[in-house]
Amino acid sequence: MRPFRNLIFFCLIILLCSCSSEKNMANLSAFVDPQIGSVHGRWFFYTPASLPFGMAKLAPHTNAYGSVGSWGPCGYDDRHTSIEGFGNFHEFQIGGLVFMPTVGKLQTIPGTLENPEGGYRSRFDKSTEHAEPGYYSVLLKDYGIKAELTATERVGFHRYTFPETKQAHLIIDIGHRQGESSGVTDAYAKLVNGNEVEGYIETYPEYAKFCDPDKKVKMYFVAKLNMQPLTTGAFVDSLQTSGVAQTKGTGNGLFLTFDMKKDETLEIVTGLSYTSVENARLNMKAEAEGKTFNEVHDLAQKAWNEKLGRIRVDGGDSLNQVKFYTGLYHALLGRGISSDVNGQYPMVDGGVGQIPLDGKGQPKYHHYNTDGIWGGFWNLSQLWALAYPDYFTEYVQSNIDYYKNRGWLHDGEAAGIYTNGVQTNFQGLLIASAYNCGIRDFEVDKGYEAAFKNEVEYRDRNLGNGKYDLIDFVKNGYIPYKNTVLPNGWVFNFGSSHTLEYAYSSYGVAQMAKALGKTTDYEKLIKQAGYYQNLFDAQTKFIRPKREDGSFIEKFDPMKAWDGFQEGNAFQYTWYVPHDVAGLIQLMGKDEFNNRLGNMFVQSQKNKFGGSSEEIDSFSGIDLQYNHGNQPCLLDSWLFNYSGQPWLTQKWTRAICDEFYGTEPLRGYGVGQDEDQGQLGAWYVMAALGLFDVQGHAAMNPSFQFGSPLFDKVTIQLDPKYYSGKQLVIQTKNNSKENVYIQSASFNNKKIENCWIDRNRLMKGGTILFEMGAQANKKWGVEKAPLSMSNEKLN
Repeated sequence: MRPFRNLIFFCLIILLCSCSSEKNMANLSAFVDPQIGSVHGRWFFYTPASLPFGMAKLAPHTNAYGSVGSWGPCGYDDRHTSIEGFGNFHEFQIGGLVFMPTVGKLQTIPGTLENPEGGYRSRFDKSTEHAEPGYYSVLLKDYGIKAELTATERVGFHRYTFPETKQAHLIIDIGHRQGESSGVTDAYAKLVNGNEVEGYIETYPEYAKFCDPDKKVKMYFVAKLNMQPLTTGAFVDSLQTSGVAQTKGTGNGLFLTFDMKKDETLEIVTGLSYTSVENARLNMKAEAEGKTFNEVHDLAQKAWNEKLGRIRVDGGDSLNQVKFYTGLYHALLGRGISSDVNGQYPMVDGGVGQIPLDGKGQPKYHHYNTDGIWGGFWNLSQLWALAYPDYFTEYVQSNIDYYKNRGWLHDGEAAGIYTNGVQTNFQGLLIASAYNCGIRDFEVDKGYEAAFKNEVEYRDRNLGNGKYDLIDFVKNGYIPYKNTVLPNGWVFNFGSSHTLEYAYSSYGVAQMAKALGKTTDYEKLIKQAGYYQNLFDAQTKFIRPKREDGSFIEKFDPMKAWDGFQEGNAFQYTWYVPHDVAGLIQLMGKDEFNNRLGNMFVQSQKNKFGGSSEEIDSFSGIDLQYNHGNQPCLLDSWLFNYSGQPWLTQKWTRAICDEFYGTEPLRGYGVGQDEDQGQLGAWYVMAALGLFDVQGHAAMNPSFQFGSPLFDKVTIQLDPKYYSGKQLVIQTKNNSKENVYIQSASFNNKKIENCWIDRNRLMKGGTILFEMGAQANKKWGVEKAPLSMSNEKLN
């Protein structure tokens, strides 16, 4: 945030906070600042003109064109001062269809950040840029064009207000790789009906090259303009051909030319689909027919306020409210719809699936594109289950449908294609956690079948369905230290972290098996859940990689990243036993456990709990002791609840909220963050509530452990379809920036003596009351530790 913009934004927040609570909460989207964390965010991080979980995700591009690499440039970076176009698709491994309005001499390549004059790119002043949930606007300085974007679920709305000119152009780029998407293998567009452009874009996702070879993603569109162009043409890079109205190939696109009066607007309503041009047109008709740009903008704001309003916060620091609702916004932004209004959705090899229809002929649920869920169970799934169980069940059923079609759960899907990035496939645990939370209106039997297979079946595994090394885990009790070479030349050596992760997911599915009365399955899975112990080295007291002969590797350095551990090191991953923290404490010894954990946070605070400010990279913190910018560490600050020091969980979770999370484009989510479709934003939300489950709701009877709640009052609306309670209220007394420690707690006027509570109790509704103070109350919350696999019979 620049200083001037910073001042205006926070003056607005102060004004909002001075209003009555009811009025204040009516427009919660005003507390969201999409610019926060927008320096080196992921490709799908910055898409302001979209709805919660929407398909149409519109955003400006500053560095997306022709990107190289599996992640590629982020698409938009707040540090940049020129724009190369406005994209319509932004999803994991998916991107394309970019519009750019221009004036003057026609150019068909965008130029570069360093040399905007080399193409149609335009500079802009940050003072003219405005982003909010559901809307974006900016003045393209070089052309005098005001650009505005908004969206419905599957339809993008563009409005470009021109100066007077006889050389107004619209560049429609379909043939170039965009951001985290992939190389274009085919692209087609044609002007039809005088004022519509229809077509498709086909890409070959980078991860599909080794997860699902030869499978392609197709994006379909119909763009309806509010006027007919005077002339048309096609291009391939800088080569222009005037007088034609269609194009096919790669590196290509169309250009349309108009004669515009001063302040005349070019409006483009763009129906999107992953199945067909016909469905793109159907989506456009169903969601956009008869609606103006302003009406859609208003509807988008209402949609965001409904979702954001399911959790309402009062009191506390106004900046924390901005962080809270911006984090919640990101948790609701990713993993967007892939199905059409008629319930059709993309399947592999170009097939089209059909979601069952209800009595009114409407689809019963949606299908979704998604990045892997990897660490999402520590934050996203907890948040979804708490306030958005209607979405959670759809996400689960979507994956079960995938299983029914392909025989395996996915852990990353791009329009029906396997796009696994981390290979551990936690979708089985996610199914179990939904079931454990009482969310059971999905195909439970088929879901369990899929989850059980995911944990035990090693035959016919491949890089597409994940857990490619499961055979070693199931047969030998650990995955050895050895290289796996991918078809594209990448090398994996992640046996130690995979062993820990498979043990954890085995536990979650074991709990579902136990609840369903599947005793034999339970016994097999709970045995696998204990396999983490096979890599614990009693001498160093670290999880240490083993070779195939059962010996620990020599020259072991617990700080060395990528050496047996994915996106981390042994120091970080030794804590990764979320299902059995009590068992880890027994192995390590309580004193060693507490001393190492405590010292780790003291040291990590010096770097604000993340990567170096000199290294703006998603992996900049993976060689540290603690890295809040990536999933493997996100349980650590909650572990003190298990080791008899809950006041330190209160201290460090509050410190992370204050110091890692910010309100600026660079340090909004630390430096070097991997926000992964809302997972870091969701962590902040849960920590701000003072509720978190280290086990990720994997236990048959889940609990929440307590942290340090940030606000005077939080009201969570409980969905009556899933929970008997109407509201869960979290209140604090004597809350302040200094008063981070819980002195006492109660729920519905009954004292809470432990630092945790059964989740089912909370879902019956009521009020949790925390009394806070500046000094740790070391006598509170230590009576009984939260549930772990090793002590579950004692609780």
